[in-house]
Parts: sequence; C-alpha cells; structure tokens
Amino acid sequence: MKHRYSDKEAGTAAWFRSAAESGNAYAQFNLALLYKRGKGVEQDEQQGFVWMRRAALAGIAFAQNHLGAMYYNGCGTPRDDAEAVYWFRMAAGQGDASAQQNLGLMYRKGRGVPKSDDMALTWFGRAAEQGVASAQTLLGEAYAQGLGTQRNFPLALAWFRKAALQGDATAQLNLGLMYRRGHGVLQSDTQAVAWYRQSAAQGHAAAQRHLGVAYAEGRGVTVDLERACSWLRRAAEQGDVDARFNMGVMLANGYGVPKDEARALEWYRGAATAGHVLAQYNLGTMYAHGRGVERDPGQALEWYRKAAEQGAANAQFNVGVIYANGHGVARDETRAVAWYRHAAEQGDASAQNNLGVMLANGQGVPQDDVEAVRWYRKAAEQGHPLAQYNLGGMYNSGRGVEQNAVLSYMWISLAAEAGDETASANRKLMGKRLTREELGSAELMTRRWHEAHRA
Repeated sequence: MKHRYSDKEAGTAAWFRSAAESGNAYAQFNLALLYKRGKGVEQDEQQGFVWMRRAALAGIAFAQNHLGAMYYNGCGTPRDDAEAVYWFRMAAGQGDASAQQNLGLMYRKGRGVPKSDDMALTWFGRAAEQGVASAQTLLGEAYAQGLGTQRNFPLALAWFRKAALQGDATAQLNLGLMYRRGHGVLQSDTQAVAWYRQSAAQGHAAAQRHLGVAYAEGRGVTVDLERACSWLRRAAEQGDVDARFNMGVMLANGYGVPKDEARALEWYRGAATAGHVLAQYNLGTMYAHGRGVERDPGQALEWYRKAAEQGAANAQFNVGVIYANGHGVARDETRAVAWYRHAAEQGDASAQNNLGVMLANGQGVPQDDVEAVRWYRKAAEQGHPLAQYNLGGMYNSGRGVEQNAVLSYMWISLAAEAGDETASANRKLMGKRLTREELGSAELMTRRWHEAHRA
C-alpha cells in the first residue's frame, strides 16, 4: 500500500529536491529525512542514504551523525560498524552532542572500535556537558557502576538528577534506585517511589515494575496489592521479564487479583522462556503438581533442568529427586547423585541430606559412611530434621563416626522437637537405655545447640 501524503508535503519535497540537486547541503539532509520517513515522496531508504551521504560529505555535522546511525542500523545500506564509528567521530569532532553520545555507545559496546569504558566515559561526558539528558543518564550509570572510572555515587546522583529534571525516564528510575539503596543520598523509600512514579507515568517498564513491587511490599507507600498488580501488569505487557514472573506470583497466590493458576502458568512461561530462573523453577513446580495445568513429569523435569543449569540449587535438588525416583524419566541414581551434589555444594540442606542417604546406601555412588556423615552434618546443622535423625542414626550404630549414644540422642531429639514422629518414638526408646548422667548431658547439648542456632 502506497503512502498517501498531502500536496503541501509533496511541494516541500519538490523544493528540497531542487535545492539539493543544486548542491545545498541542508536541503540534501532534509530530502534524505523525507525519503527515510516517506513524507512527500515514496519511502526509499536507499535514496535517503544517498542524500544523507552527500550532506555528510559536505561537512554537515548532524548529517554525519545520521549517516553513522544509518550504517549502524543497516538503513539504506549494509550494516557497517566501522563506517558508523567514522561518521560519528566526524560529527563528534565538530561538537555534535548526539554523535558524541553515539560514539560513546560504540566504545561501550565495542562496536567498530575496541571496547573501552574509558573512551565511552569521555564521550558521554562531552555530550552530558552540553545538556543531553540521555548522555547525562549514561554518564551517571558509568559513575554508579564504576565503568571507566572509580565508582562515585555522589557524581552518579548528580548526573541522574540533571537528566531526571529534564524528564529522562531512565534517569528518573535510576534516581529512584539510588534513594532506595541509599547510594550517595540518605535512604528514602518515599523519594524512591516518587521518582519511580514519574518514570512509570512515561511508560518505562522497569519503573512500572519497581513501583508495583513497592506497592506489594509497602515500601514508601501503603500496601495496595491491586495497585501493585496494575503496575506489574503494565510492565509485563511491555515484555519486562521480571514483571512477567511477578504477575505469575500474584495470580498463583491471588494477590491483588482473583487466584488463577492457569493464567499464572502463562505468565511464568513467558518469563521462563526468556531465561528467568525463578520462573523456570515455578513453572516446573506447576507441572510437577498439576497446578493450572495437567500434571506432566516430563515438562516438570524440562523446566527444573533449565533452572538447574543456571545454578538454582532448589531446581538441582528437584532434578535429583526426579532421577532418583524415576518420575517421568528412567530412574538414574548416578545422575541423581550428581544433581544432589550440585545443590548440596551450594548449601541446600535437603540435597545434603539426600546425598548423605545415597552415600550411606551406595546408590549411584560407592558406599561411603564417612562422606555420608559429613553431608548429614551439614544439613543437620541447618536444622534439617531428617538429616538430624539420620546423623543420630549414624552415631547410634557407629557408621562413619565413633559410636556415641549421647550424641545420637541429641541429634534424634532435635529431629523429634522439629516434629519428626519416627524420631520422637526412637527418642523414647533411647532415653530408657541412657543413664541419668548421659541423659542430662544429651539434654544440655540439645539446649546449647538451640541457643547457638537461635538466630
């Protein structure tokens, strides 16, 4: 379908063409823009490139910057980062602030030039000093993150504020985050929310998400789950991955909206497909337990594995459980041990206990009581009742550790106090076999363990 334009637009294009063909560089630039936008002429990016290049060769700085952008984006010409850098540099050298910012971005990304945060900082600084809000934001981010310079929160705050006061949405969000974290300024959730709100009103997805979370958690505002959900949905609908995950949480639990696990599943899926590790884990759990969808062990394993491969300990544990029990997959104790070990090494108490069981029984791994005790102890010290019971059993039988009835009673007692019924029954039997002195020692050790682990 051809673009329809007015007689006035056509007349303007004809005037610019006449002047451009006579060598007027400014007319060449404007004619190039008309071709790029299809105003008064049929849209033709290649013709736009031809006329933009003529204006750039005539030394017009803003034409040089536009030409650099056309090379960068492959607009009317094949994409060429080196050519983009050349033209950005030509315009930046003439003081064009937009080109200075663009050149800084090329250095930041390592596009067409070797990556250099130092050079990026220099060019961002030149554009920022000319009042370009987006460059001021980029300069603030460099100071906040220590890119090309030492981290300097007060300077970051100053540049964010300059840009925020000009209405830059990203700067407003960043300023809000500075207040939230107390970076370079007195911590204030109220001020954070005020800046989030300004950015969110402009449609900035991350700001909408942060504002939604603030309403959900009552940080700087009164808790309002309906408003939280409203802002999170706006961010999620723009594709914000964390907001998609949060919408899944809200719907799965009925926070601010009627509980709807089927819809929660879809929001989790959107975030999980984009690589969000918690969404992958939650999606796996939905399939594992048939929440919002038919129970599907195969899908559960697939999503747990994706999260596990990103290092999520709870997902690694669940993958281990699936392989150990053969849920939706052939039973494979060797793989189960490997996944338990990954999670156990990250401190997951359930995985530490299960790894201890596999070692104690020689399942998927050579039998090793000493190693079993080591992993039981790690989990038991975290308060894992089953690991406490298992460790008590090892002390009772003298497996992997010197037999000690007092320590056995202590660990089994801790498991019993945590609600383990088997441990409670065994504690009664063991108590009858201990002397009064041994029982007193065990009870004292139990109290001291609680005191040491009260936090």
